[in-house]
Amino acid sequence: MLAKSTDDFRNGTHTMKWTDTLEIAMALAEAHPDVDPATVRFTELRRYVLELPGFGDDPARSGERILEAIQQAWIDELQ
Repeated sequence: MLAKSTDDFRNGTHTMKWTDTLEIAMALAEAHPDVDPATVRFTELRRYVLELPGFGDDPARSGERILEAIQQAWIDELQ
């Protein structure tokens, strides 16, 4: 299986799902370079994810656990 990149998601080759935490984190870092992910509330994080080009999962499938994983991956991405 080929590795997915944020370019694959943007150009429509793949659709990001809630479980694609690393890809989402990379896309968030790119889309919001001036945001400190440690200060983002889950409601705001959920909105950011839903607004990402290439994201196509069911909004109802997000929850605190997955948002926490995305937030931590985003923090890790910036370190």
